[in-house]
Amino acid sequence: MAYDIRSLRLAKKIRQHDLAQSLHMSPHELKIVERGFIMPNTDILERAAQFFQVSIDLLTAAHYQLGRTTPAGEGYVTAIPEADFVLPRRSVPALDKPAIVDLFCGVGGFSHGFELTGYFQATLGVDLLPDRAHTFAHNHQAATVFCGDIQRLSLETIAAATPMPYILLGSPPCQGFSSLRPFRTLREKDPRNTLFEYFALAVAAFQPEWFVLENVVGLLTHEKGKTFKTMLDLLAETGYSIDWRVLNAAAYGVPQRRERLIVIGSRQRRTFVWQDPTHYLDERFRSMAGKKYAPMTSLPLFRQALPPAISVMEAIHDLPDIAAGEMSHRYADDIPMTDYEKRMRGTETQLTLHDATAHTPNMLNIIRHAGYNRSALPPGLTTSGFSTTYSRLEPDLPAVTLTVNFVHPASNKCIHPCQDRALTPREGARLQSFEDKYQFIGTRSQIVKQIGNAVPPLLGKAVAEMIASQI
Repeated sequence: MAYDIRSLRLAKKIRQHDLAQSLHMSPHELKIVERGFIMPNTDILERAAQFFQVSIDLLTAAHYQLGRTTPAGEGYVTAIPEADFVLPRRSVPALDKPAIVDLFCGVGGFSHGFELTGYFQATLGVDLLPDRAHTFAHNHQAATVFCGDIQRLSLETIAAATPMPYILLGSPPCQGFSSLRPFRTLREKDPRNTLFEYFALAVAAFQPEWFVLENVVGLLTHEKGKTFKTMLDLLAETGYSIDWRVLNAAAYGVPQRRERLIVIGSRQRRTFVWQDPTHYLDERFRSMAGKKYAPMTSLPLFRQALPPAISVMEAIHDLPDIAAGEMSHRYADDIPMTDYEKRMRGTETQLTLHDATAHTPNMLNIIRHAGYNRSALPPGLTTSGFSTTYSRLEPDLPAVTLTVNFVHPASNKCIHPCQDRALTPREGARLQSFEDKYQFIGTRSQIVKQIGNAVPPLLGKAVAEMIASQI
């Protein structure tokens, strides 16, 4: 028997509208939850478990699995807002800084990394979700931001709203891309276009000096590599020389073992030079890309020359201790800060987003017994879950990849190394390398997802420095 909300609702023959009322949520939100596009929060899971008289652990595990198998392209369409809108820039772009256009921009972690070099400037962003668009606009004041389905936005409209881009960034959802059409047959208004094809059309239309496409490592092996090869062939037809690598964020100063696929194109057809890692990552951490595509993160020759990757506690130990359900607005000033913590805190004097999830008594009992994997729990304490659920982060290692549910231990490895609670949004932002001054706009649930989905700014900075060194 399946234990996700939709399966339980259908088994009891309950209408979606009636269940939404019982769970104190809108029918639209329930629809998105049932289709696996978002992970229901703890309150919803608890109400649903009580309503259906099932274990909350079974319910949580079912929705975690549902989220892992939901096609992202379908979720993109489902989440279209009721109306598109534009957030105008609040400052004039600098004439002496190469312009960045960021498609599928999210909260702007990638663009922010480029701006951290002091060389580039974001002048336009596009994203589907309003909370992401508002966060991007707030932190990139020289950028006009379009919110809505990018496929309803003409390339002429983008061109009219920004200086022509020197760099085009994009993280298009690539699930569903299987087109074998050559580039010459693509048309902007063709309803068959995928989001990736829209990105390729934008490259051809704007002719930036460089484009950078960022995506998940799993794209390499999708359809036994055929999907990725087809994408590279299509991009090559735009006239750009192309190179790609799998980069691990921990090798570039991010306290998190987050791997991303980076594809870079040069209009001048330059041979791209990839930057060596700045931090050493222990070779025992196997790449999700496999040996064939493993990133350059742990080569033995770097072991003596580089500092070790930044650990979890090196990134968050200056934040005050709080219990589950508590929050703090004051830094722990009596604790000597690491260099990374000094960099993240900057000149901020008031702590934000340091509020811990109010766990249920049952979850608190699990957390108190938690080790570094689920098998460390006493037998019978949980009835289901992946090996990384209900587990603590190792204090002296970089974090595992953060997910959009890093405040819920039933979904992933996110329990604080030494406190009995999940990570706070601020701790998640630190592990993603967002400085404390970077402001996230939205509800707590939205902000958690914004942080978990973002490209780590320091990884973006590393890519930007690679490009800048060749200009």
